[in-house]
Amino acid sequence: MTAPRPRPGGRSARVRRAVLDATLGLVLDHGIGALTVAAVANRAGVAETTVYRRWPSTTDLVADAVADVAERDNPLPDTGTFAGDLDQLARQIAALLSRPGMGRLLGATAAMSSDPNMAAAREKYWRMRFAASAPVVDRAIARGEIPAGTASYDVLEALAAPLYLRVLVTDQPLDEAFVRRCVAHTLTVFRPPQH
Repeated sequence: MTAPRPRPGGRSARVRRAVLDATLGLVLDHGIGALTVAAVANRAGVAETTVYRRWPSTTDLVADAVADVAERDNPLPDTGTFAGDLDQLARQIAALLSRPGMGRLLGATAAMSSDPNMAAAREKYWRMRFAASAPVVDRAIARGEIPAGTASYDVLEALAAPLYLRVLVTDQPLDEAFVRRCVAHTLTVFRPPQH
C-alpha cells in the first residue's frame, strides 16, 4: 500500500486562509471589539479548537492577519536601480495602506499595543518585513548607488514612515505626488553626495 500523497495547498492551507479572511473581515466589518475566537470560527466554518490550535489568542489572529495582508501580492521589486526599487516599494506600501479598512485594522493593532503578545507579534512582523526587503538595499550597495554599510532598516523605515503617518495620524490620502516625494526624500538621504 502506498502512502497518500499530500495535497498541494491542502486542507491546512484552506483552513488557514478561511481563518485569516474571517479575522480580517470581522475587524473590518465590526471593529476589534467584535473579534472572538468563536466569531472567527463561525465565520470561517471551522471548529473553535481548530482556531485555538494555531492561534492561542485573538492577538495572534490579528497579528497573523495583518502580516498575511501585507505579504500577499507584494513581490520584492528588482528594477535594476535603487530609485526604481524604492518607487515600487513605496507604491506597494501605498496600495496596501489604501485598501478599504486598512486604517481600521492598523488602528486595531495599535489599540492592542499594551498586550505583550501583540507587541511581540508586531516586532516579529516588522523584523520579517524589513528582512524581506533588505535585498533592495543590498543590491543598491553592490551597484554603488548607496554607500556600503547603509542599514536596510534605516532606508525602509525612512520610506515607509511618512506613508504610515499619513494613514494613521493625519488621515490624508496617499496620492501619487506624495508617494513620489517620499521616494525622492529617501533617495536624497541615502545616496552618496554628487561631486
